[in-house]
Amino acid sequence: MKRLLFVVTVVALTGAASAADRRPITEMDLFTFVWIADPQIAPDGSGIAFIRVTADEKKDQYDTSIWLATADGSQPPRQLTSGTRDSSPRWSADGRFLAFVRSAEKDGRPQPPQIHLLAMRGGEARAITSLARGAGNPAWSPDGRTIAFSSQTHPDELKPKDPKDVKPRETDVKVISSAVYRANGVAGWGYTEPDRPSHIWTVAVPVGAGEPETPKRITSGRYPAANHRWSPDGSRIFFTSSQRAEPYYFPRDADLFAAPRDGGEPTRIASIDGTIGSYAPSPDGKRVAFVGALHGAPERSYTQADLFVANVAGDGAPRNLTAAYDFDIDGGLAGDQRAPRGQHPAGPSWTGDGRSLLIKAGRQGETNLARVDVDSGRVEPVTQGNHEVMSYTADASGQKLAFVLSSATAVGDLHAIDGASATPRKLTTFNDELFGQLAIPEPEEIWYPSFDGRKIQGWILKPPSFDPAKKYPLILQIHGGPHAAYGSTFTHEFLWMAAKGYVVLYTNPRGSSNYGQDFGNIIQFKYPGDDFKDLMAGVDALLKRGYVDDAKMGVTGGSGGGLLTNWVVTQTTRFKAAVSQRDISDWSSFWYTADFTLFTPTWFRKAPFEDPAEFAQRSPITFAAKIQTPLMFILGDEDWRTPPAAGGEPLFRALKYLKRPTVMVRFPGENHDLSRSGKPWHRVERLQHIVGWFDTWLLGKDSGTYGKSERP
Repeated sequence: MKRLLFVVTVVALTGAASAADRRPITEMDLFTFVWIADPQIAPDGSGIAFIRVTADEKKDQYDTSIWLATADGSQPPRQLTSGTRDSSPRWSADGRFLAFVRSAEKDGRPQPPQIHLLAMRGGEARAITSLARGAGNPAWSPDGRTIAFSSQTHPDELKPKDPKDVKPRETDVKVISSAVYRANGVAGWGYTEPDRPSHIWTVAVPVGAGEPETPKRITSGRYPAANHRWSPDGSRIFFTSSQRAEPYYFPRDADLFAAPRDGGEPTRIASIDGTIGSYAPSPDGKRVAFVGALHGAPERSYTQADLFVANVAGDGAPRNLTAAYDFDIDGGLAGDQRAPRGQHPAGPSWTGDGRSLLIKAGRQGETNLARVDVDSGRVEPVTQGNHEVMSYTADASGQKLAFVLSSATAVGDLHAIDGASATPRKLTTFNDELFGQLAIPEPEEIWYPSFDGRKIQGWILKPPSFDPAKKYPLILQIHGGPHAAYGSTFTHEFLWMAAKGYVVLYTNPRGSSNYGQDFGNIIQFKYPGDDFKDLMAGVDALLKRGYVDDAKMGVTGGSGGGLLTNWVVTQTTRFKAAVSQRDISDWSSFWYTADFTLFTPTWFRKAPFEDPAEFAQRSPITFAAKIQTPLMFILGDEDWRTPPAAGGEPLFRALKYLKRPTVMVRFPGENHDLSRSGKPWHRVERLQHIVGWFDTWLLGKDSGTYGKSERP
């Protein structure tokens, strides 16, 4: 395989406004953004099917359709499907058909998604499933005769209903026996359905105009089967699964299995002392590559993923190819502009000769593609640059790639590359007209020493018309996770704040991913703690530059960043306003109510009733009396990841008791992903409230919205 290495550069947009005529970005520009997701390159590398996502301002929803681009860029992309909820395009091996998922509307409500088939020669798409609980994740068999998919449908629901039968009453009472019974983003107040695990089904591809055949369930039992793929010879279907009834009593674990294509007892293909995630069988079917996260001894809160190869026959232990590569395999960056619908494939991909693997890797604020030699484990860059490769797929040869690329100044476009030219081609320009009119500042990368000499990476984003002789208000942004990372990806929130006249500082304190195993896990049992010191060291380094007004500084963050925002204002009064988003204020309450458990010693050694002092010592609400900073809470009513009752609600009530300036902003129907995939208008209003609070307390622009002048 020829060596692929390229750096993506940003070129001037044709027809763009002059620098003097460009305007700052606004919160309302979100309605004009176009997002790209799920790039699926054809097996022969000639075409790329992808998802185009837009926001409908009037209906307050996202619309998704499937588009097609030529990989050589010879023709502009064109729309393939006419639905508004079309997703998951998947090519047949011969490239003649495209399977995809469509959720139709009935009486204004989306119906369960179903698998559809589209002939590339033309014609209308047709549904080939009609299951009560819907169907998703289509995967073609190598011979093109069968499609595997996932569904929570029960087989008895396929039986035709006798209209004379009286439908029995269905109870809405929940009988719960599992410690994990809710999941963020699940409809119906987050309640899961343990009696409906997702399983793998298959359906025959209709011949001609024939009627679709009845689907057949391939896997069964109490344990869900996920991430299915066909073996290269089509005899089996691979999947991952955790085969434990109550897995939260143990460190996270999932193995790779294979089931006969017509059903039967699955066989375990690969297992490690840890979790197996995305994977890919080799072209000859003899090996499988997978992303895995090994357990630590003792257990760790952060485990950096690695790339493994195992023999499908089961002989020999899996080999860790990247044990010496101390960066995040299959890593990504935190931002608010990943497509709000659509998948982002990025698992391992084999080259046609089976000698190398392609994989995405996160490294110090960037995410790029790398090539890993299967024999030696040598890691070489495929792409380089200050950007994030969000998702990608490769053709059958492994030479041609399709990928979605985002940067600090670009939402994300579809690109393609092939080994012959090694020159990237930008294939979509949906956002070019808008961005040609905007003044988008480039962030300045900085590295600074923390209290113990450890180097911390961060970025400074300045207002578009920045004047170093002036003094600006500051907003410190704190990412969540805590094992996540900021970097070179588009974040509307930061740019909107800069456009409003703020200097924005965002950093990756200890505990962040993409800086090695030790850096990520150093905060175990110390969160929040020294990461707070890293953040303050960043503020101090910025103040030395002389253009920030230290009397007009604000701080905000979401999820783990919300926890740290709460912690910051209990430790210092240097910030004059704060916005805590989908936060944690009481670790004990979080332990009891979150949608996942802390039963194993990852963040805490014991349960709160066994060691209440430890939970109290690291809970911001314990120190509520110290808070003098005006504090806003941004909360989603259906957030089960960081439930409001464990975060903003109790701390808001405590601050009201203390007669401190505070306000709580609630978003009905929104979950933990409000900032990334909440309803478009809610996302806009969220931005308005955050900046409105800072304007009130840092700039003295009292709009009256938050009752500042009415406080006792």
